[in-house]
Amino acid sequence: MALTVSAFQRVIRDRYYATDFARGTPGTFMWLMEEVGELATALQNNAPGKKPTPEERANLDEEFADVLAWLTTLANINGVDLEVALRKYTEGGVEGVKD
Repeated sequence: MALTVSAFQRVIRDRYYATDFARGTPGTFMWLMEEVGELATALQNNAPGKKPTPEERANLDEEFADVLAWLTTLANINGVDLEVALRKYTEGGVEGVKD
């Protein structure tokens, strides 16, 4: 079954909100940045032309999930409904591409 953005946000909120709220935005943001750094390493290990090991490939998936989970945590403790926020991309509010 497909997982919606709202459902994922609820899962993260239900499991972690009390701890995340107590840590606060600054501490949570630092955890997100650590995960972004781990994602950067995983991306390097899986760069085009490289032959990643099965473990490195699995780690890439894991790091994408971790970054998304920590970003969702930040949204939760700051009262942001990600599904509503993402409408700017689905309802014609953003045009063009970044160079």
